[in-house]
Amino acid sequence: MSVISIVTPVYKPVPEQLVAAYRALREQQMPEGWAWEWIVQEDGETDVARSVLPEDERVSISRNRHGGVAITRNLGLARAHGSLIKNLDQDDIFAPGVLGRDIQIMAENPDVQWVTSRVLDLLPDGSTVGFEDDPPEGTLVPGSVFRHWREHNYRLPVHPTTVCIRRELLVSLGGWMSVPGSDDTGMLIAASVVSTGYFVGEVGLLYRKWPGQVSAGASHTEPVEWKLRMSLIEERGRALAAVPRQS
Repeated sequence: MSVISIVTPVYKPVPEQLVAAYRALREQQMPEGWAWEWIVQEDGETDVARSVLPEDERVSISRNRHGGVAITRNLGLARAHGSLIKNLDQDDIFAPGVLGRDIQIMAENPDVQWVTSRVLDLLPDGSTVGFEDDPPEGTLVPGSVFRHWREHNYRLPVHPTTVCIRRELLVSLGGWMSVPGSDDTGMLIAASVVSTGYFVGEVGLLYRKWPGQVSAGASHTEPVEWKLRMSLIEERGRALAAVPRQS
């Protein structure tokens, strides 16, 4: 049986949101020969996740000392068994069929090392809002995402929260990048420089927009730190792009 591991870092979660994430995961229809596991890694010793999630042998809950989201994701990665690693934040919800689509694309296209999907913002009133600038469905050649990001004031053409990536590549890149608030962006930029990706035009994630989310806080866009984060991610991307590749 092949396994896709969903890695979720948890820090002071809203119980109802975490349960909603589980319910959407539970409803995923898996391709024959595949199973999912949910690696829930709690950032700090509160055991909130264990107290609100139902018993399910596919759900593995652990914790670490408080170290931030990137460290927590990477410690979850160390516990994962899957050949494919799928990101899921604690307040977001998988759209129906996303795991099956990710698996099918990766299975049918060995050159594709990572997949992203279309996202809808999930607003507090339950309504959803899409994006007008999604790329066309299909292959994302190495360097194209990095180039777009640099040319559009560090704005990605695809959503890093939706990434499904081959484990070997993720580990070779050092996992998620330890920059506050941009760990998934840093990881995606690195992966996009050295390997081929794929964008799925069907909705793969409902991205919850609410006042308590980290990216809604003023610290996430504080100019000095933001410039430092973007500068380091860009330097890493340039360095990886300069490494000779075998033809």
